[in-house]
Formats: sequence, C-alpha cells, structure tokens
Amino acid sequence: MTYDVVIIGGGAAGLSGAVALGRARRSVLVIDGGEPRNAPAAGVHNYLTRDGMSPAALVAAGREEAAHYGVEFRSGQVGEVTGVAGDFRVGEVSARRIIVASGARDILPDIPGLAERWGHTVLHCPYCHGWEAQDTAIGVIVTSASPMSAMKGLLWSQWTGDLLLFLNDTFTPDADQARQLARRGVQTVAGKVEEVTDAGVRLAGGAVIPRDHLVVATRIEARVDFLAPLGLKPVEHATGMGTHLAVEDPSGRTAVPGVWAAGNVADPMAQVIGSAAAGLAAGAAVNVDLIMADVA
Repeated sequence: MTYDVVIIGGGAAGLSGAVALGRARRSVLVIDGGEPRNAPAAGVHNYLTRDGMSPAALVAAGREEAAHYGVEFRSGQVGEVTGVAGDFRVGEVSARRIIVASGARDILPDIPGLAERWGHTVLHCPYCHGWEAQDTAIGVIVTSASPMSAMKGLLWSQWTGDLLLFLNDTFTPDADQARQLARRGVQTVAGKVEEVTDAGVRLAGGAVIPRDHLVVATRIEARVDFLAPLGLKPVEHATGMGTHLAVEDPSGRTAVPGVWAAGNVADPMAQVIGSAAAGLAAGAAVNVDLIMADVA
C-alpha cells in the first residue's frame, strides 16, 4: 500500500496534520505507539475550548475527526524509515511524504521518589499546572547551575506565596538573583536533596521539609531513532533542555527532502495547542509539496 503521507505519531501534532491532509483529499496513514508524553497529566490546559480535557479524550476526539476525512490508523512502534521522497518505506507500507510527530520523552533527575509522582504532585510547567497547584506549598528543586534555576523560582512565585527553592548543592544565587528572589518572597534551602516522599523533601542529614507540590526540570529527548537510515539525528536544543529534530522553516521542513517534523519532536517547549498548530502547518506544506511534485 502506498500513501500520500505517513504520519509517525498520533498526538496533537500528528492528528492535526492528518486532519489537514484528509481534508485535502490525501491518503494518510497515522502510526502511533501509544506512549504520549502527557499521559500522566489529568488534563490539557491552555487549549482554547478544550481546557481540562484529559489527554486521552483529546486524542480520541482527534482520531474520530481525522477518520471522518478518510485517515487510517495503525498501532505500533516504527522500526525505521528508509527510501527517498516519493518512495519512503515505513515497515510494510510506502509513502510519498513523511511527517514526524513522534514527540519526546522526559528524563527525570535521578532523585528517588520523583518518577512515581510525575505528572501528579511533581510538576514542570507552571502554565500547564500552576492554576491547579495555586496557593499550595510548592518546592522547586534545582538540578543545574543554569541561571534559569533562579528564574524557575521567580516564575512559580506567581502561583503561590509559599515557595521554597531547594538549591540541592547545585546552584548558588548571585547577589542580584538573591535580591530578586527575596522580593518575590521565595526562600532558598541549602543542602542536597536525597529523596522525595509523601511527607516532603528529605535532605542530606535527614531533615524532611513538607511540600504539597514539587517542580523539577527534565531533560527532553526527541523520539527519532527510526530516522537514522535517512541521516536525520536529533541535535541539542538552543535552550540546553534536551534534543530536538532541527527544521528548516516554520512549516517543519527538515534537511531531508520529503520529511517534515511537528510538535515536541521539533519544539520541546511547545504546549499541546502549539503542537496542533505546527501539525496543521506541516500538513498544509506537505500538500503543496505533493502538488508541485505532480506538476514538475
């Protein structure tokens, strides 16, 4: 079977691209591994008219919408993509063009207790979770010496007046940062973080400091191993937060002709609504590219 477009990844970016291409009367196959980055979250936020909708419900609605336009779906992980524009191979199917919307994975700091609380009481994005955690006791655990560590404290102070910045033997605010934190009412806590429990944050030496919610920065890694045969590999993102698939223009065009990327795989900072917009841009660009190939 040869499709106009195979989309790898069935989250907001992939489904949005699929809808755009389905409406353009293209044959489209979406292959999805069923491991969304936001699965632990209770709801999607900052998505106009869909605020609080569960990630699973959003995907289900998106699949139904895409299916209405003839988009097909398959479950499973893609092993590799081979070939060239016009004749890509993805498993047992062929595609004229590829959209990579496979997302990213969050790599948590190596602190016991974080993983099992991730997406519930351990958070990372104030715009995703700040409203729900407002006015609770929040702790930001520093995991790098970056100046952004102080900014995390400043940012989360918008949602609570009870905020501690755990320095974790990793970061020491300079005089200006200390002044800024003090003006926002953010207190710093010295000492290495040994463990996170239901009782709070346990420091080296045994002291446990109660917190309702904790904030940590993750390393975000693009899921693109299957593109290696095409010569596409992830590169470090300019922010230093992890890796991404570099794109050539706002449509998501990559350095390999015929391959586009959209969503967190290309932009680790994109929220769900931004990923959906990127998927639409990629879908529209792919449709134009196929038209131009037909008239070449």
